[in-house]
Amino acid sequence: MIAQQTVTLSTPNDTENAGSAPTLIDGFGRRIDYVRFSVTDRCDFRCVYCMSEQMKFLPRAQILTLEELTALGQAFVELGVRKIRITGGEPLVRHNVLWLFQQLGRLRERGLAELVLTTNGSQLERLAVDLKAAGVARLNISLDSLDPARFRRITRNGDLKTVLRGIQGAQAAGFQRIKLNTVILKHRNHDEVVDLVQFALDNGLDISFIEEMPLGEIGDHDRAEAYYSSDEIHADLAQVFELIPTTETTGGPARYYRIPATNSRIGFISPHSHNFCGDCNRVRVSAEGRLLLCLGQENSVDLKHTLRAYPGDQERLKQAIISAMALKPRGHDFQLDGQPVILRHMNHTGG
Repeated sequence: MIAQQTVTLSTPNDTENAGSAPTLIDGFGRRIDYVRFSVTDRCDFRCVYCMSEQMKFLPRAQILTLEELTALGQAFVELGVRKIRITGGEPLVRHNVLWLFQQLGRLRERGLAELVLTTNGSQLERLAVDLKAAGVARLNISLDSLDPARFRRITRNGDLKTVLRGIQGAQAAGFQRIKLNTVILKHRNHDEVVDLVQFALDNGLDISFIEEMPLGEIGDHDRAEAYYSSDEIHADLAQVFELIPTTETTGGPARYYRIPATNSRIGFISPHSHNFCGDCNRVRVSAEGRLLLCLGQENSVDLKHTLRAYPGDQERLKQAIISAMALKPRGHDFQLDGQPVILRHMNHTGG
């Protein structure tokens, strides 16, 4: 099936608007205009849904350098990507990562519409001002509980007060439309969904609830037993709030709702209960430089090899990206029961 797929790269001559950027199109006709870069597999938390308690991290030599990530960013933007999200692990624990944000921020002059960051918030209190100055437009901040003890249990070592101060610091730095990301697990934090939405409303934040994704062996809980669907969360919230569907999007897979008389959006990311693959517009680059064509499939291309075997050859790098689009599958094969099909952990993949 893969061998029969075709890949096209639109050029300004193919498009309605002369002078527009080239466009990546996969074998199913989907335009790829969003890429996520994992800049490290390391994190100062050990969230139970993301990694095992005793993780083995990649040697430094296997991780893409900041210069290589900058070259990748330039290549993707020249191929029509409009949005870059930086993820981890926890991206802000990487040494000198602000330099990378500064370099990627300059790609706005070449057509990048949005540079965004997903973070656990632990480093925001000290870095929010610099990130805003570097060109980061929006932040997604993980927050799975408002109870300090429960927060520490879910993150294994996180401090809730530090994250809350980070959120305040980001708001003080001028970030707009900050979004909380919350992974909901039955009997761990599913009873907090109303409180978390109220926290978002009280602080002018958006929030998205995420069904746990079965990546890697975690050893903490049975994923099928802990599964709490978006429909169940929606039903819990509907007992307290009026949820109005909206067609708004931030370029990702979330389905959004509005609550009247508020500015907050309530999102649901539902890989199990509401498969979002049909209009997928994204790819990921792992910390070790593998271009992952799907979160829930192992199809990938080693871009690190291209970067290191042919340093400075942007045309060869772009051709590798173009050719990889033929490997992008129609959708994922997530399964809650049994052993995970995808052995890589979420911190290796990028959130």
